[in-house]
Amino acid sequence: VEDICLIACDGLKGLPEALNSLWPRADIQWCVVHLVRASLRYASKRYWGQITKSLRSIYTASNSEAAQVLFEEFADEWEDRCPAMIRMWRTSWENFVPFLEFPPDIRKLVYTTNQIESLNARFRQATRRRGHFPTDQAALKVLYLVIRKPLKNRTNITGKTVGWMQALNTLSIYYGDSINAQ
Repeated sequence: VEDICLIACDGLKGLPEALNSLWPRADIQWCVVHLVRASLRYASKRYWGQITKSLRSIYTASNSEAAQVLFEEFADEWEDRCPAMIRMWRTSWENFVPFLEFPPDIRKLVYTTNQIESLNARFRQATRRRGHFPTDQAALKVLYLVIRKPLKNRTNITGKTVGWMQALNTLSIYYGDSINAQ
């Protein structure tokens, strides 16, 4: 598959390099939620509220230039107290900003890997309960049923992505013919 355009991933070391070696034209997007959580590792709990509020203004900025300005203000305020946090953001910046080029409604779909992680957890739970499968087809049927089963105690019980057609249209503007809605 050569037409991968945007890859959202968590903060595993070496992952962007590995993905870029496979798909050199793809944009790599760090999961913003993972970046914020990783930031809090370097700060005292009493500052978490201030830090997350400042980071929110950065990742909700209107574009990457505005985010850069806000980040520099953030760095000026926190670099003395939390230098490792600022260093982490500076080294991750290239993989943080790709989603800022999209409109805000699309950003909500690509800024985090939480939906993917949730689905993977459901897959693991379903396959672990059953132990082994006689055929690959049997395993695929179980995974299909997991996808089709509504999620209880959730606001979005179907697990469907709200506004997906809008997102698909916007992504096709940015990536052209690489987006194929089959």
